[in-house]
Amino acid sequence: MKFALTLLIGLITLQGYAQTSINGKVIDGKNNPIEGANVYLEGTYDGSTTNEKGEFSFSTTETNTQTLVVSFVSFETEKMQSDVSTLNNLTIRLKEDVNALDTVVLSAGTFAAGDNSKISVLKPLDVVTTASALGDFVGALQTLPGTTTVSEDGRLFVRGGDADETQIFIDGIRVFTPYTPSPNNSPTRGRYSPFLFDGITFSTGGYSAEFGQALSSVLLLNTIDEPEQEKTDIGIMSVGATLGNTQKWGKNSISVNASYINLEPYNAIFKDRNDWKKPYEGASGEAVFRHRTNNGIYKLYTAFDTSRFDLIQEDINVMEGVRFKLNNSNLYFNGSYKGELNEVWQLFGGLSYTYAKTKVNAMEAKIEDAENSVHAKFKLKRRFNSRIKLNFGAEYLSTRFNEDYSDDSVIPSSYGFTNGILAAFAETDVFFSKKLALKGGLRAEYSELFKETTVSPRVSLAYKTGTRSQLSLAYGDFYQNPSSAILKFDQDLKAQKTQHYILNYQLNDNGKIFRAEAYYKDYDGLIKYDTGFPEPNSNYSNLGDGVAKGLDLFWRDGKSIKNVDYWLSYSYLDTERNHRNYPVAAQPNFANAHNISIVGKYWIDKWKSQVGLSYGFASGRTYTNPNESGFLNAKTKSYNSLSLNWAYLLTQQKILYFSVNNALGFKNINGYQYANVPDANNNFARRALQPAADQFFFVGFFWTISDKGTDNQLDNL
Repeated sequence: MKFALTLLIGLITLQGYAQTSINGKVIDGKNNPIEGANVYLEGTYDGSTTNEKGEFSFSTTETNTQTLVVSFVSFETEKMQSDVSTLNNLTIRLKEDVNALDTVVLSAGTFAAGDNSKISVLKPLDVVTTASALGDFVGALQTLPGTTTVSEDGRLFVRGGDADETQIFIDGIRVFTPYTPSPNNSPTRGRYSPFLFDGITFSTGGYSAEFGQALSSVLLLNTIDEPEQEKTDIGIMSVGATLGNTQKWGKNSISVNASYINLEPYNAIFKDRNDWKKPYEGASGEAVFRHRTNNGIYKLYTAFDTSRFDLIQEDINVMEGVRFKLNNSNLYFNGSYKGELNEVWQLFGGLSYTYAKTKVNAMEAKIEDAENSVHAKFKLKRRFNSRIKLNFGAEYLSTRFNEDYSDDSVIPSSYGFTNGILAAFAETDVFFSKKLALKGGLRAEYSELFKETTVSPRVSLAYKTGTRSQLSLAYGDFYQNPSSAILKFDQDLKAQKTQHYILNYQLNDNGKIFRAEAYYKDYDGLIKYDTGFPEPNSNYSNLGDGVAKGLDLFWRDGKSIKNVDYWLSYSYLDTERNHRNYPVAAQPNFANAHNISIVGKYWIDKWKSQVGLSYGFASGRTYTNPNESGFLNAKTKSYNSLSLNWAYLLTQQKILYFSVNNALGFKNINGYQYANVPDANNNFARRALQPAADQFFFVGFFWTISDKGTDNQLDNL
């Protein structure tokens, strides 16, 4: 009896420690064996690694249902739940991890800058160290392919599109009045300081369904999420002064910038072609407050600026010249929240408000414009797995524009409009593998003013051709309402439309970047009118159309030559439009066929200096010569400009900075103005439209006071 009991206990004990064999093979998507993959039962120490044939085998004492885990670098982790008795003679196929650094990137039509970008062609530092940019982010972006040199304007003209066709966003929220006003034939500047931004995405076409009301391009600016330290920045310049301060406490931080610009002392030394009664004077201030939560971040951004000037400009038809006086004030507010609801859901919400007021006196005319605009946006992002992501949301844009006009010859008049646009969008990213990805989206907009709904499909496809290279395709429909200059006179119109087709090749090889992009744009429903300029009595229609096609090339190399970083851009543009008051289709006077930019920067250790140059070339632009037959029948000479800059470190935190635009003094011509009536020989006299000044000189002293005592403002120059 004792022997039988002992035997029974032994059998039970042996059964409790019975070993079950788990074995199989691990392969990739091409049936190749994967060596070194980890294979184990979740929550236990039982497991093994695969051999050179991808095979694995181990034993376990676990029973019932268990989870088998298989993992390997650059592949997605695979989990299999089953009874341990069935986990044998397995064939497990691992999928490539689409979150790996060498995964294909959907980038057709997009230039991204910032540490959060897998492929960056410009860094935030480049925005303010490019010699020709003079600290303006728009000026730096004009050295990229796809942009057109319109030196007397200063805004972004992209791939045959007018400047109004490019929209700017801060933290995903629309900026309605992004540029400071300027006199005729003088370039404007972006209103907002680059010092508060750390991410820039410049899309020259084919952009996300999340963004609308832009026919050609969107520029996305992202404010800094978390400043590194508390500091104070002081700048004393030949044109004014700047002061900035950053404070941090707990989960909060605030950064404030203020600047004052007065060109009167500068113009007293360096005379230009204008007769200034009151040279440009402006003051601006910006602040961004951040508060981090456990799952996200709140941001409040606000900017205010005011400017004024008064001058007399030469005019061939007015002997005494044309008096032009302007006073402008602008307020922009932007609030947003971005955070995670859980492991798979992300939330974003934002609101912006713009108030802009401009008073203009042009000869006898008095014009006062006022604009109130609001943009509200809400979106959700759902991550189903590492291969499928969905982004969807809705937004509302509202604008109220009013203009009061008076002069000595007419009864005072008021013009304006109010419009609201309700939009919804949905877009999904699908990564079939590390080599192939698809983005598909749809955007719908309803205009309260036009009582019209538009639907815009957009899709892009990317395929990785090598370890560091890829091909991309993109297509999209894009709609945009006519500008305020048109809508204030006539609201019985429709949205303008364009279609983008893009083919992109990109190579990113250890600090070297090459991009080649071909595109085709088809315009329809462009605005036409039958007078020299938009007027209250003009006849307006959506009967205009046009095409733009071309090739953009970009090369950047920051590794081949020690302490040297440079990039080269070339753009070819072939475009025609029949819009505005054009009698026939023609190359617009804001477009040129060839644009070249060369930017170089060199750090000299012995001199504790960074020197830089920026060269720009643009072929001639069209204009109409009334002494010959035809419309837009002549072209200006080519544009050339070489700019130089030098930043010298007096101490670690004190910098002396010099720059000169158009250092060689090229005599550029932007076009010609002709007399209204011919002379006795039936010839129309003309004068060249030249820049107000052929060169611009800048000197500044910049001092940083920080906790570390090592940072300086070289990043801001």
